[in-house]
Amino acid sequence: MVKKDGRREVFDRSKLLAGLIKACEKRPVPVQELEKTANLIERELRNKMDLEVNSGEVGEQVMERLKELDEVAYVRFASVYRQFRDVYSFLQEVEKLLKSKHT
Repeated sequence: MVKKDGRREVFDRSKLLAGLIKACEKRPVPVQELEKTANLIERELRNKMDLEVNSGEVGEQVMERLKELDEVAYVRFASVYRQFRDVYSFLQEVEKLLKSKHT
């Protein structure tokens, strides 16, 4: 996996699952569902047959899955992943979420 700063490290499913669990903390999402989601993301990455995967691609996949599982968890993850600088950036993300629900 290629990190944002260019470092390379081995894909770690436990880090992926920990991120999902953290985003879903105190939310009504069963751990089994998060494990299933981590498995699905890992399988999709391995099926791409690329030797290296950009960490941004993994983050986007996590966000897409969280959007389906729990919208609050999605916004939590997005706020950390996208590093919102202010409330306006946060509101833009929520507006995108609301628009996607209506399409």
